[in-house]
Amino acid sequence: MLKSLNEALEYIEAHLNDEIDEKEIEKITGTSIYHFRRIFSFLSGMTLGEYIRNRRLSNATFDLQNEGMSVTEAAFKYGYESVDGFSRAFKEWSGISPSEVRKSTKLKAFPKLSFQLTIKGGIDMDYRIEKKESFKIVGKKKRVPIQFKGINQEIVELAKSITPEQREKLRSYADMEPFQVVNASFNFDDGCMEEKGSLDHMIGYLTTKDVDFEEFDVVKVPALTWAIFSSKGPFPNVMQETWAKIASEWLPSSDYELVEAPNISFTGDLSDMNNVYSEIWFAVKKKEK
Repeated sequence: MLKSLNEALEYIEAHLNDEIDEKEIEKITGTSIYHFRRIFSFLSGMTLGEYIRNRRLSNATFDLQNEGMSVTEAAFKYGYESVDGFSRAFKEWSGISPSEVRKSTKLKAFPKLSFQLTIKGGIDMDYRIEKKESFKIVGKKKRVPIQFKGINQEIVELAKSITPEQREKLRSYADMEPFQVVNASFNFDDGCMEEKGSLDHMIGYLTTKDVDFEEFDVVKVPALTWAIFSSKGPFPNVMQETWAKIASEWLPSSDYELVEAPNISFTGDLSDMNNVYSEIWFAVKKKEK
């Protein structure tokens, strides 16, 4: 997988001056563009779009400084529809306008990426692959800002907004594992891996029932295959470490790719915060050979 990821980066590098064909990236990697974008973001900490933009602006810096290229020529070479749009993007990225590049002694560069897999020690991470029939997530959802570290106050407020009566009602719908409260995240903005934008977060239960769920939100999930990762240890550290290992180790080297579906997680008994069981679910499919 890492070999094909790096080959895709070589393709992007060769086409920074023209249109980058997503179908060609799919052909190179043998995965969907959705999976490639997610893996890229997991590994690099930025979106694919931001990476391409930064590489183009970095190359434009070189052209402006060393090739005698005009601002107008650079703008159109790197796909901008107007000089103003290019100038704004360039200044936002580098801190100076493109017309100042030749006179500046302090310029910004953004080198080409390459991926390497490093397997480190740490937590034990067990996983299983399970096929599940279609089900629903029923609960309350809210559009919340994306936040990787610390407590997301918007999610705290969402949890507080669910009354004891509503929790009892929601619990009555649960008829499948894990038979307890789950957190589900979906509809990520494109900047999710940069901790920008927002996502839909839902607190609720999983059910196969076909009833009137009254005032609650419902997300229908089709029949899918799931990679389910379990871990046990200090909370929330062990869950955060599990997320990191999934992104940096398991996804790049496994025979599976992500399918667009909610990410589901839950924790067990919190009475002993140093020994908490947790699970993280990703919808996946086998990579095409």
